[in-house]
Amino acid sequence: MDWLQILSNSASSILSPATIGYALAALGLAMHFGYGGLINMGIAGFMAIGAYGYAISVLTFGLPWWLAAILGLVAAAVFALILGIPTLRLRGDYLAIVTICAAEIVRMVGRLAALAPITGGSTGLVGPPYRGPFTDLSPLGTGSTTILWFTYPNTDPGSGNDWWTRIVSWGLVAVLLALTWLAMRSPWGRVLKGIREDEDAVRSLGKSSYSYKMQALIIGGVLGGIAGILVVLPASVQPDGFGRPLTFNLWTIMLLGGAATIFGPLLGAIIFFVVRIAIVQIMGEFIPTSILNTQQTQALSWVFIGVALMLIVIFRPQGILGKKKELSFNA
Repeated sequence: MDWLQILSNSASSILSPATIGYALAALGLAMHFGYGGLINMGIAGFMAIGAYGYAISVLTFGLPWWLAAILGLVAAAVFALILGIPTLRLRGDYLAIVTICAAEIVRMVGRLAALAPITGGSTGLVGPPYRGPFTDLSPLGTGSTTILWFTYPNTDPGSGNDWWTRIVSWGLVAVLLALTWLAMRSPWGRVLKGIREDEDAVRSLGKSSYSYKMQALIIGGVLGGIAGILVVLPASVQPDGFGRPLTFNLWTIMLLGGAATIFGPLLGAIIFFVVRIAIVQIMGEFIPTSILNTQQTQALSWVFIGVALMLIVIFRPQGILGKKKELSFNA
């Protein structure tokens, strides 16, 4: 067994734009649940809105990439507003029910054959046409660069698997983590955490819990929209890629790192991808294809992730970086 190759493949996932996108989506989920106490079971829908908003704006309307990205985020904010207006005044699990249904509606609309000229239908939208305007901004030029054991093209409009996409994505993560850290230590953040702990007490102080929860839902939704754009930049927009399994994975990532933490979602995303890739490759080395083929090995890796989620909730409900006295998963 080539352990060095397995280690290299697992480590390469740390820099992957998909890992970064999942980390930001989990950060948006942490804004909802970890800080606001909102159970959002449809974060994949926000990602889909952001991704489709960006890609359609570029491909159908020919807008500049930056304006397309803004429109995608505005669409995610409007989506949050539409979901929040009828549900945030209610108690219990109403938001969870509405969000999971809304995310499925978004996915099914993306699959509609009638909208295929715009959304691509069930086949989705291919990446290079909407990726080009973004990669054209790269100052890195052609060729490849090796840093440690990571070697990628400087700029690759065809696949997006390049240093330019990674640098921009990680820079964006650093900025958004810093802004979230500042927001959670502001008076606004303290009120939001107070609503999570005791909404009635906060309302008795004259604060509008509905307003604060709506703001948290919108901000977390915008983070999900950004994540959706980052995930599809080096790939393509596929409606079935924004289904229920994506939301399940993001909850796993958030709970693994810590729901009420700033850096927990990032740590959770890194561990999630590194461990999963390592599991798949190790099983591929030890288990003959006559017993488990590649597709079955991939499926079995998700079983391990499901078991890991149960163990996290039972033995470490606050996550790796979380504080037990601040938040545990007690739903």
